Amino acid sequence: MPSPRWPLAIVVLFLTVPAAGQTVPPIVAQESNAAAGAAVGRLLRDSFTLLVVEHGVRLALQAKTRDQIDGPFWRDYARSVRVPQSWEDSDAWLVNYVGHPIHGAAAGFLWTIHDPAARAAAIGLDGAYWSTRWRPLVWSAVYSVQFEAGPFSEASIGNVGLRPDTIGWVDYVVTPVGGLGLMIAEDALDRFFIEWFERHVRSRSARAIIRTLFNPSRAMANVAANRLPWHRDGRPVTAR
Repeated sequence: MPSPRWPLAIVVLFLTVPAAGQTVPPIVAQESNAAAGAAVGRLLRDSFTLLVVEHGVRLALQAKTRDQIDGPFWRDYARSVRVPQSWEDSDAWLVNYVGHPIHGAAAGFLWTIHDPAARAAAIGLDGAYWSTRWRPLVWSAVYSVQFEAGPFSEASIGNVGLRPDTIGWVDYVVTPVGGLGLMIAEDALDRFFIEWFERHVRSRSARAIIRTLFNPSRAMANVAANRLPWHRDGRPVTAR
């Protein structure tokens, strides 16, 4: 059976290719392609790490998920993958409209970690920031589909969807769209509040706590990428 990572790799490669008609010198193009390939590998690795953490939390905290592990794996998985018939599912409001945007934003931040253009663009009124937000949105949507119905998903681990009322379009839409909104909100908080806070407070612990508390999705992405939760490129937590 083909590796479940191949469809994701194809999507990532599509998102990282240069714009059509752009002329790139051969040597630069070779270096760029090598760097893009390495970034794809790291993105898939870190996204898989985030999946492991999230499913680990589900197994640890949800008895209903553990109860569904027994039984014929492939048959139950195939029966659990279905097209939702309604907007809502059986999850609580807090899970659907707070929890899912957080994990969608975490997936989007993983994209920005490995996309130099998206990572370097600071939030503001110019087009540089806004023109780079669609790629994290697409990756968050891909991650959401995998999380809900892929080979390593709620459908395969816990058989969510075996009962039709346990799935809804809310997860497929709110995760990436709400995740993008949360990414923008966390970027704004980081630039306009957290950086202000750090100009006035020298405590390393206080800075780390504020970064993690007000940017929870970015903190999750940092951990999945083997970084400290409060990591910022070019902005050490220590007072200058």
